[in-house]
Amino acid sequence: MACDLTKGRKEPCKDVVGGLRAVYFTDFGDLGTVTKTNDEITDLSGTFEAFKYELKGANSFEQSITASTENGTAFFEQTLSLTLRKLSKEDHKEIKLLTYGRPHVAVEDYNGNVFVMGLEHGAEVTGGTIATGTSMGDLSGYTLTLTAMEREPANFVDSPTLADPYAGMSSASVQVTPGTNS
Repeated sequence: MACDLTKGRKEPCKDVVGGLRAVYFTDFGDLGTVTKTNDEITDLSGTFEAFKYELKGANSFEQSITASTENGTAFFEQTLSLTLRKLSKEDHKEIKLLTYGRPHVAVEDYNGNVFVMGLEHGAEVTGGTIATGTSMGDLSGYTLTLTAMEREPANFVDSPTLADPYAGMSSASVQVTPGTNS
């Protein structure tokens, strides 16, 4: 891998916003063969289901760079923090399964970008709460923290749409399952 830089960067326009619109969970290993062009995911070969979780409010996706001069290593720690409102027995089951597994997570932001967290190793639920709240205005719901450690930052996905984060993947057979209100 060449480590030489390839271009500079100008100060960008102020035409973006923060926040996450949705996340899509896919069982680990179901994406199939991943084709990347210029560090962007341009195709997948798997047959899989992506479970959509709509988001609103305090949700974030961050990637920390960890590099060691002494060891000659570098990796990217990806952290997804979710707040899911309302408790239900159906959601309890899904949160349990999510915690036991290590899914791939497509993270969709409000700028139309989709990144895949845990592409190589999957994402792990590393913490969270199931809370009823104390006062009438408190959260009754779930908070989850998912973490992934990868050799590369989460790759952008080529040609996502609002209906399907994997719309541009011509070799993949994807079923997007929207959430339900329970």
